[in-house]
Amino acid sequence: MGKVKLTVIESNCRGGNCKKGDEYIVGDLCPPICHELWNCIYPFVYALQNGADLDYGNGRSKQFNAKCPDVGRVCIHGEYIEK
Repeated sequence: MGKVKLTVIESNCRGGNCKKGDEYIVGDLCPPICHELWNCIYPFVYALQNGADLDYGNGRSKQFNAKCPDVGRVCIHGEYIEK
């Protein structure tokens, strides 16, 4: 299974869990981010770990951008990295 690098690109996190510039490498375990954000991005992370290409811009790529369900307070970028 591959790994996914998550980078916080914008943050106004209420709980202070995510700060702009935070980076996490996701292998087998959930990174230390809030459950609400993790629940939103987990399907993308899982797909990338298993070789999927996702809709990205006008094409398909091994990356995604997502926003926190709390009015988009946190924006995160995920990308597949080699094992």
